Amino acid sequence: MDQRPDNRTEIRDFLASRRAKITPEQVGLPTSGRRRVPGLRREEVAVLAGVSTEWYTRLEKGHINGVSEDVVEAVARALRLDEDERTYLFDLARAARPARRTPSRRKDVEVPPRVQWLLDSMTMSAAFVRNGRQDIVASNSLARALHAPVLDSATTGRGGRANIARYIFLDPGSHRFFVDWEAASVATAALLRAEAGREPHDRALRELIGELSTLSPEFRGQWAAHDVRIRHDGIKRLWHPEVGDLELTYQSLDLPVSHRAVHDLTVYSAEPGTPNEDRLKLLASWEATRARTADASHEPL
Repeated sequence: MDQRPDNRTEIRDFLASRRAKITPEQVGLPTSGRRRVPGLRREEVAVLAGVSTEWYTRLEKGHINGVSEDVVEAVARALRLDEDERTYLFDLARAARPARRTPSRRKDVEVPPRVQWLLDSMTMSAAFVRNGRQDIVASNSLARALHAPVLDSATTGRGGRANIARYIFLDPGSHRFFVDWEAASVATAALLRAEAGREPHDRALRELIGELSTLSPEFRGQWAAHDVRIRHDGIKRLWHPEVGDLELTYQSLDLPVSHRAVHDLTVYSAEPGTPNEDRLKLLASWEATRARTADASHEPL
């Protein structure tokens, strides 16, 4: 039985959005006359990909099932897709193929103890693990202190897990916590878009996207852009209620936790010898004091 999802709309909108971003001049094509819409025409993409206009038009309408990987690769090159966008397009093509068996629902995977040991060993960096839905599933003490506004937010989802996407788009306080809120929102929507391509059968993910689309105009706008992001690193500027402004470097790495599930390990660090390192140390001290107070309150009288 064919169990593939009907993802023709996603394919159509993604290819059309990428085509609109490229001008004929960028790819060395001649221009003539006024254009009704920005970007390349379908026939121009077809020429660059080495396929007929009819074939590319059918592909952009979402009929990607049965298209060879060579053709998908040629289209990716013609549209100048970056590595993340190319991966997403191949994920969409894979999801459109007839399934040989009913796809299993993805189950949440517990983080192995060894991963928590790894996180706890990082005493001068804030390290945490999140799944593709942006749930925070494990963290060390410094990450818990750093993300206190996220963890204490009323947007915490079912099961008590904080979700970064829900916090960013549904908690007004996120605009202060994330100094570069616009960049954070763009990246988060793009990460969810990539996850939706990887896991088209994830019902919890679809529910999250539906919730954010219903409740957040900002998310709806970001989602409609069809931007994709898989790997990310750089500078993050935060404002923490206990220590004020922080400018931290961050690096995200793939973390396989089972034969099927791959989570994301993210580490925030401060440049040595800077005020940011001093504030991070102060935050670590604050968290240690808070933890001791909490332990003392639970001791028997």
